[in-house]
Amino acid sequence: MVHYANLPEAINGLRKLGYTLDYATKDDCLECTQNGETLSPDKFEIDKVYRFEADSDPENQSILYAISSVNGHKGLLVNSFGIYSDPMSDALIAKLKIRHDEQNLIK
Repeated sequence: MVHYANLPEAINGLRKLGYTLDYATKDDCLECTQNGETLSPDKFEIDKVYRFEADSDPENQSILYAISSVNGHKGLLVNSFGIYSDPMSDALIAKLKIRHDEQNLIK
């Protein structure tokens, strides 16, 4: 498994692996910023999870999710961790939390 030193390095590395779309949280789903596609929690899988903390500010934390949709699209979701995280539906939070807690969490 590849370990990345920081968030930009991880994004660049995953882009080379085909994770070319960008996703954002939108209440109860993820939305692709390039094509407007929306994915409910049952329409995507989280392939990898990376967590990064800023050296200068421990409260500045990010999680990077590498996502595959049921229609074969691959992309990335960057979310703040902790008090700065985006508000999301319970179903979306549960989907992200399950994978965050599994062994694929990479620091």
